[in-house]
Amino acid sequence: MNAIKETNFNFPGQTSFYKGKVRDVYTINNQYLVMVVSDRISAFDVVLPEAIPFKGQVLNQIAAKFLEATSDIVPNWVVSVPDPSVTIGRICEPFKVEMVIRGYLAGHAAREYAAGKRQVCGVVLPEGLSENDKLPEPIITPTTKAAVGHDEDISREDILAQGIVSPEDYELLEKYTRALFARGTEIAAERGLILVDTKYEFGKIGDQIYLIDEIHTPDSSRYFYSEGYHERQVEGEPQKQLSKEFVRKWLIENGFQGKDGQTVPEMTPQKVEEISERYIELYEQITGEKFVKPNADNVLDRVEMAIKNALTTL
Repeated sequence: MNAIKETNFNFPGQTSFYKGKVRDVYTINNQYLVMVVSDRISAFDVVLPEAIPFKGQVLNQIAAKFLEATSDIVPNWVVSVPDPSVTIGRICEPFKVEMVIRGYLAGHAAREYAAGKRQVCGVVLPEGLSENDKLPEPIITPTTKAAVGHDEDISREDILAQGIVSPEDYELLEKYTRALFARGTEIAAERGLILVDTKYEFGKIGDQIYLIDEIHTPDSSRYFYSEGYHERQVEGEPQKQLSKEFVRKWLIENGFQGKDGQTVPEMTPQKVEEISERYIELYEQITGEKFVKPNADNVLDRVEMAIKNALTTL
């Protein structure tokens, strides 16, 4: 299938290019970013060898939908979405923290809790919780943004003590994070889903804070199905979820957690298709819209042309 594994475009006014784990980012006139959301997939901070068809489109279109649906809470970086896999936006100076917010004990926090820890990022967790239990109230567990390697947990106190974010800005980041999570929770509930946890990234232009990057996608968020949630918790059964956690679990079961000496298990065409279908399932479930597969005969030509046309209007 015609997946976007990498791009090597050269646009008018292009001043730099950055290849991230998933995104290819082109800087235009030092004022705009063209973000191509590729079909690469990463887990445990490692880019897996096979691209997942339509994954980039899923991420980009969900993010675009939620950025628009939350623009009354905080302005965001988006200028246009000229292609299903592309967003063009303003260049912001990013804060060096990711704002992770959790409504349930799942994923990383659940693994820490199971290991006996009762504090995550300086937040004390009560005794007696089981994996996937709802927390008494949502908690913010920030991470530092690493240029290379793993992001690290950090507490609010350390962020302020180290001067990573000013007290005034951090207060706003927490306020926006809670408001965005509340809105995302409402929208998810309308679709029969529970927004379990997610992360937000913010940046600034002058004194104005903007919401940047993607939000409420399966790469940045975890969702459970509402139906049957309580019954599964009572029975101690795994929750039915829509997130990238199923990829992590498959890797763990096959002996890979991104550690030295470990090898990524074979990604057969069947496994690649299964992952692609799961991403499309989440798109349709969270948006309530049918996923439309665009013409993939020459996806790179399509993307390049859409970007060039959009740049003429900036």
